[in-house]
Amino acid sequence: MFGFVGVIVVLGAIVLFSSIKVLPEYERGVMLTLGRYTGVKGPGLIIMIPFVQRMIRVDLRVTVMDVPPQDVISRDNVSVRVNAVVYFRVVEPDKAVLQVSQFYAATSQLAQTRLRSVLGEHELDEILSQRESINHKLQSILDEATDPWGIKITNVELKDVDLNETMVRAIARQAEAERERRAKVIHAEGELQASEKLRDAAAMLSQQGQALQLRYLQTLADMAAGGKSSVVVFPLPLDLIKPLLAPDRPQP
Repeated sequence: MFGFVGVIVVLGAIVLFSSIKVLPEYERGVMLTLGRYTGVKGPGLIIMIPFVQRMIRVDLRVTVMDVPPQDVISRDNVSVRVNAVVYFRVVEPDKAVLQVSQFYAATSQLAQTRLRSVLGEHELDEILSQRESINHKLQSILDEATDPWGIKITNVELKDVDLNETMVRAIARQAEAERERRAKVIHAEGELQASEKLRDAAAMLSQQGQALQLRYLQTLADMAAGGKSSVVVFPLPLDLIKPLLAPDRPQP
């Protein structure tokens, strides 16, 4: 008799223990009563009806999901291998349970397909230089697609863009050619500015003959001071000796 009562007590304790659940602050419980959805409960103490009600736990914290490396062909027909990381969280636990089976796997597959399609719309240079805008575009597309599942995509980041050795060498040659082009442009701009300054100086000296003569004498002085030879041969402008060659004026 006492053994039967003991068994009953033990079974009652097990049933009572199974009917009491405690959910932490970051979890919610989706309740199913006889298979029908009857609401979301939590956090805290939850009492269930054994064998009648079932609770599915859903974590509301931000989940970090690695997107496996994907082989992508860019718009300019360059093959690259790209992986990414997606940050998301469940905002509506009932939809995450009732509207999709295994929302984590579904989000992962969706991120892989969207990653290939979005990157295929961009050229290689854009993928390498415009990551921020591509991240925002991916986030917007994934967030819109997962909204019916009660999931919020908080961030998407491209991690690595791997190129084959041939493309790495081609990009290096392109960068070197670009640096040479910029150097030539800067040199040409310098020559243009110098020619403009020389033109302005020549125009100013042509308006003042005395200034031109003083400049000429200054150049001769610089040549004499800098040369090691004692003999200096230089042309003599006729403007300097023209007054000496003029015929004498008749005496009054």
